[in-house]
Amino acid sequence: MNERRCIVTGESADADGLIRFVAGPDGMVVPDLKRTLPGRGCWVTARRAMVDKAVSKKLFARALRRKVDVPDDLGALVDRLLVRQATGALSMARKAGALVSGAMQVDKAVRAGRATALLHALHAAPDGIRKLDQARRATVHLGGPDVLVFMLLDDEQMGLAFGGGNVIHAAVLDGRGGHAALRRLEALRDYRTGPDMRPASPDAGAGLLAGTAGGHVTAKETDQE
Repeated sequence: MNERRCIVTGESADADGLIRFVAGPDGMVVPDLKRTLPGRGCWVTARRAMVDKAVSKKLFARALRRKVDVPDDLGALVDRLLVRQATGALSMARKAGALVSGAMQVDKAVRAGRATALLHALHAAPDGIRKLDQARRATVHLGGPDVLVFMLLDDEQMGLAFGGGNVIHAAVLDGRGGHAALRRLEALRDYRTGPDMRPASPDAGAGLLAGTAGGHVTAKETDQE
């Protein structure tokens, strides 16, 4: 019941791995990340390359069965919305006490086995990243949990998530408070790189380990299958 078909690949998949799009009253195609907008929807695999291909091949009009206007930067728009979701979820996690920031506090959380994910700002210095990766590796070597690594947000976005300030390194702590933030980070990472893209080192960019976006289907059964 939760499977939908991607209009680009033609393959069916769980809705959690797809993005729903609808046409607004003015005929403009818009992403429906929460899957709550009314009307007929179509689905695209939740990867930037797939959204860009749907735009370039003009697939939305056929899928939505109407004349539509499609923004040339639709792929970038989805990225911005995913960033907004991620920073919002991080802000909620911070208020719930499920985030720590600052290299020393992050290092302590990792070595204590309390961290489930590391966050580095996009402009973070390689030396700072390397030191925290050493803590992560040491924890794993001693039998502690492995830690996801994300390098997705710039300094302004990190500051927004943490309520201001210059935040370069942070950690999502184990427990229910950080679960939603972790899902949003995984969704953003997978949209940009795909879940199987793993940089050779934490200096190379986005998250290192696989994961999927979360959510529940609330769209009507009239959506394309």
